[in-house]
Amino acid sequence: MNIESLREYCLSRPAATESFPFGETTLVFKVGGKIFALTDIEAKPLQVNLKCDPELAAQLREEFDAVKPGYHMNKKHWNTVVIDGGIRDSQVREWVDHSYELVRKSLPKAIRDSLEAETSE
Repeated sequence: MNIESLREYCLSRPAATESFPFGETTLVFKVGGKIFALTDIEAKPLQVNLKCDPELAAQLREEFDAVKPGYHMNKKHWNTVVIDGGIRDSQVREWVDHSYELVRKSLPKAIRDSLEAETSE
């Protein structure tokens, strides 16, 4: 997976947006105004921070060398995934989906309803 395929996948999530609120190299993906993924577009190897259920986050860190506590994030709820070929792209996409769903489900009902209305049009 490279930065373009990561970007395309994140933006394929319903109502996902992208921006650079933390500088020119930190690409942030949001749903309903809340971050579900962020990456430094210049990092070598590619890395992405993803929200994660705390128990699953700890399990993934034990199971995969490429999964670390979230860099500059709440380490209980965020993982940094190093995308250097050691993890299948399908696994990264699954973790992006998990992050997206956690964030979407945490949004206030009115925002969730408006997002669902947007995506069903």
